Amino acid sequence: MAGLIEQAKQFVSDKVASMAKPEATVKDVDLKGVCFSYVTYNAKVNVANPYNVALPICEIRYVLKSSGSEIATGTVPDPGSLKGNGDTMLDVEIKVPHNVLISLVKDIALDWDIDYELQVFLVVDIPIFGNISVPVTSKGEVKLPSLSDYFGKK
Repeated sequence: MAGLIEQAKQFVSDKVASMAKPEATVKDVDLKGVCFSYVTYNAKVNVANPYNVALPICEIRYVLKSSGSEIATGTVPDPGSLKGNGDTMLDVEIKVPHNVLISLVKDIALDWDIDYELQVFLVVDIPIFGNISVPVTSKGEVKLPSLSDYFGKK
């Protein structure tokens, strides 16, 4: 009897492991805005939902790293849902305080940008199975604002 239960457990775990899951990719990270205390960046994350029904997103968590250090972390609560059997583009707003940017002077001084690694975790509610985390990581560079971004071009 114990062998039958173990076979059933193995069968279920194999089916869950092989089931289709939403997949995400970071399409772009760009400057969104500048204020006197922080710089706001916007990450565009495309999520492909393989199911015919819309899936609610419980939250989006992100970690932005540069030179091996975390420069911003945060959560986007209740960002909506994923379209059924299609792609959904999500905007993840990332605020980086100016004092953190100052700690990256060596990287910034070379080319006036930040070389980054962005980790995004989408927590999606799949009926029957519950919440799953869909991780995505992207590396690239983001340009920093110049004085003309603060005072405008005329």
